[in-house]
Amino acid sequence: MVKPDQHRFFRLLPIIVGGLGGILLLINRLLTPELNGSQARADALGIILSAVLILTGLLWQQITPRSPDIVTLIGQEGFEIAQLPEAIATELAWASHLLLTNTATRSLIVFYQGKVLLRRGILGKKSEVKPGAILQRVLDKHKPVYLVDLKIYPGKIEFDYLPENTQGVIVQPIGQEGALVLAANAPRSYTKQDESWIAGIADKLSVTLKNNTNHTAAVSG
Repeated sequence: MVKPDQHRFFRLLPIIVGGLGGILLLINRLLTPELNGSQARADALGIILSAVLILTGLLWQQITPRSPDIVTLIGQEGFEIAQLPEAIATELAWASHLLLTNTATRSLIVFYQGKVLLRRGILGKKSEVKPGAILQRVLDKHKPVYLVDLKIYPGKIEFDYLPENTQGVIVQPIGQEGALVLAANAPRSYTKQDESWIAGIADKLSVTLKNNTNHTAAVSG
């Protein structure tokens, strides 16, 4: 459910007051049988003030940032993690907890070497991740993609493994072989600082996952 803009009334207040003032001045003029000079000057000043208030209100509609529309993501809250060495499982749990509690992220997936290592937060109906064009581009080019308002992107259908009413998505590469997919409950909700922080966490996960993969391969060999 979308939460209403809590500041909408205050942004409309100058328009309401200015319009009301203009109407009252008009009524006063119509009801006055004889107009003297001082009243004419007062009416002119009142009209100017009303116009300024209305103009101020219109400007506020354009320059006052609106709070993003926050929704409650559809799905059940959960925590699913693959069978992994304890060190990796612990780090994935730590990283996902930080992202869920300190950003607009409400659902996330760690996809690495073609497998889902972790799903946490509000879970989508599908647990399997089949890389679409956007995720595949991140895996190939190793550059993040931020979809600020998911509903306006035709490619949103590939994120069927996220809650169906996800508002914003960041796909952050994890080294050369994986990606961190973050789902937000509001459009345009991630700041540049958030993006930098997410990139840092992904880099840390990349080192941990790569070292464990190399160690496992060496032991197997």
